[in-house]
Amino acid sequence: MNTKLYMLLLVIITATSCSENTKNITNPEDYNQFLSLKTNTETVNATSEYDFWSNKLEIAPNQISYLSQIAGAESRLFKSTGSISHLKNAEHALVTLNEKTQYKTAGYLRALARNYISQHKFKSALVLLNKAEENGQNLDGTQKMLFDVHMELGNYDLAKNYLETVKDLNNFGYLIRLSKWSDHNGDLDSAIKYLEKATAKAESSKLDNLKEWSYTNLADFYGHDGQIQQSYNHYLKALALNPNDAYAKKGIAWIVYSHEKNPTEANRILDAITQLHNAPDYLLFKAEIAEFQNKELIKNNYLKSYFLAIEDRDYGDMYNVYSSKILAESKSEKAIALAKIEVENRPTPLSYDLLAWSYFNNDNPTEALKIAEQYVAGKTFEPEVQYHLAKIYKANGKLKEVAMLKEDLLDSGYELGPLTFKNVNNL
Repeated sequence: MNTKLYMLLLVIITATSCSENTKNITNPEDYNQFLSLKTNTETVNATSEYDFWSNKLEIAPNQISYLSQIAGAESRLFKSTGSISHLKNAEHALVTLNEKTQYKTAGYLRALARNYISQHKFKSALVLLNKAEENGQNLDGTQKMLFDVHMELGNYDLAKNYLETVKDLNNFGYLIRLSKWSDHNGDLDSAIKYLEKATAKAESSKLDNLKEWSYTNLADFYGHDGQIQQSYNHYLKALALNPNDAYAKKGIAWIVYSHEKNPTEANRILDAITQLHNAPDYLLFKAEIAEFQNKELIKNNYLKSYFLAIEDRDYGDMYNVYSSKILAESKSEKAIALAKIEVENRPTPLSYDLLAWSYFNNDNPTEALKIAEQYVAGKTFEPEVQYHLAKIYKANGKLKEVAMLKEDLLDSGYELGPLTFKNVNNL
């Protein structure tokens, strides 16, 4: 072989080898210990707590404050198991508690509002928080939650007012909301900076629940910013605090799947998670992995299992977004109906994007463009939304806009996932 050609091939092979070695940042030895757990200590502790307070209430039914403790235990059980029944049980306890106190205790109002937020009942949460604000007890806590709810409802001017009302750069609760506001405005650098400051506050407080929350949320932001190693490190930090943190394990599974293109290992992680924690989300993740592997039958079986799971009425409207996107792919008009419900419940740019996307997939690109230009374009910076916009623009012949969006989307492969990103190149 020609010496120069041989040297060129050697350089290419070496470069490729180095690229492959640096691509994989995860190591099963880092997280296997968290996948082999046979029991969830969070579930055990929360069950014990629930039994303790339930027994006390049975002995002294007039001690209605016990309902708050019971609701807290049920909420912890929802977090640790993923079972929607625990979230609904918590709601029932908190509704009873508020009824017995005539909706006059701000702390109980906030607790029920928090439960409604978890159920995506944002308008119901707003009613309760307005009552709590009128009450005036722990007003700062109420106003922070009002910021959260107005953000979810797309009332951004009101949200900004509440954010300014609670301004305190030394306060953890303010910093995490300032981070969220920065992210909403497309300023990811500032969002990360403020969340890093909040994380430092959490670490100095030595409260494990705050640290765990901070690490997983910071891991998400690092992932959005392409800092995959940092993202991975922070998911591991969360697991070091709570080995049962299903969210952190799912985050690692996404890195393994989206960044490292290792569907087998991602599936192994998901299988381990679902031994102790179950939610419809995992079925959708597995369906995407199956599609990536060109296993159409397995993908469809996971989707069938997903739709069977959400037939449980306790889920309410929590999975409308996911369901609408799936149904849109099969050109089902039900996708439009679900998107309209989501717009009614939560009139944000993301909800209107869902509606526009549903119309687009149902062969109505004109209506899709009308909605997208009025309610979506320039109002959110989520990569998936930008991809939807690009597809809608392309169908309407607005190729200049497509080119501008595609340029940004080419940097969003990790967040979009390999299936969607493959379609970006075809824009």
